[in-house]
Formats: sequence, C-alpha cells, structure tokens
Amino acid sequence: MDRTRRSGIVGGLFLILLGAVLLVGQLVPGLWGWVNEWSWPLIVVAVGVFLLILGIVTAASAMVVPASTVSGIGLLLWWQNATGNWASWAYAWTLIPGFAGIGTFLMGLWTGEGRHMREGAWTVLTSLILFAIFASFLGGPAVLGQYWPALLILLGLMSLGQYFLRARKS
Repeated sequence: MDRTRRSGIVGGLFLILLGAVLLVGQLVPGLWGWVNEWSWPLIVVAVGVFLLILGIVTAASAMVVPASTVSGIGLLLWWQNATGNWASWAYAWTLIPGFAGIGTFLMGLWTGEGRHMREGAWTVLTSLILFAIFASFLGGPAVLGQYWPALLILLGLMSLGQYFLRARKS
C-alpha cells in the first residue's frame, strides 16, 4: 500500500475516532469533567502526537517537524496556563523555531542524514540564544544579567562561521 492510501486511511480512522469520542462526550455530559482550566493545552500536544503517529504509519519522516513544533507549542501553552505567566509570550515565541529544530534533528536521526541533524542542532542553539536575549530584556529569566549582548556577538560569530564553512565546501 502506498503512502497516499495509508495517510488517507489513517486520516479517515482518526476522524471517525475523534467524532465517536466527541459524540460520546455529548451523550454523557459528565465525561469531560477531567478537562479543566489547566489541561486544555494538552489537546494541542495530542494533535502533535497524532501528527507523529501519522508520520510513522505513512513512513513520512518529515512529519516529525510539524509534530514536534505543535507538541512544543502545546507544552509551552500548558506551562503558561499552569503558571499564569502569559506575559512570557513576549520572549517565549523564540522557542518555536527550536521546536522545529528538534523535529529536524529527529528527522535526521530517522533518515540517517547528518545534514538534517546538524541543521536541527543549529536551529535549536540559535533559538535558545534568542530566547536568552529576549528574556533578558523583556522580563524573563535573565541568565546573563547585563551581559546578554554577548549572546548577540555569539550569534554573529556562529553565523559567520557557518558562512565560511559553507564557502570552504563549495
């Protein structure tokens, strides 16, 4: 069975399962009592897990990237909802490219392509540096205190280093 047919079957089965669960929830009102104000972001995480399962079933390694991105956003929302620290969006958005980088790294592990692993690792590192920079001056955890501009220098050095490494290979 080819990938297109498998993804159609998995998607159809998912919709049937989701519809059945929601229909039971409509018919049994007390069923959703466990869903409260702190657990709703876990639905976003579940969508990410579904994307991962879809990628595994259809042998589409690239599905790891959106799966990790959606799951990471769901976990970030869960943390913000649990702590009430919604103002952290001012700097927490910088983690989203890192979630995609984790997916790219995992895709490289899955396919055995070192290029994807390197790209994913650089993306995660860049995302963490940007997180530290934005958090330092937007009210988040100030890891380096007043020395956060040193991270900009590090980011610039990384960028130049990548440029010169690519230029040397070509």
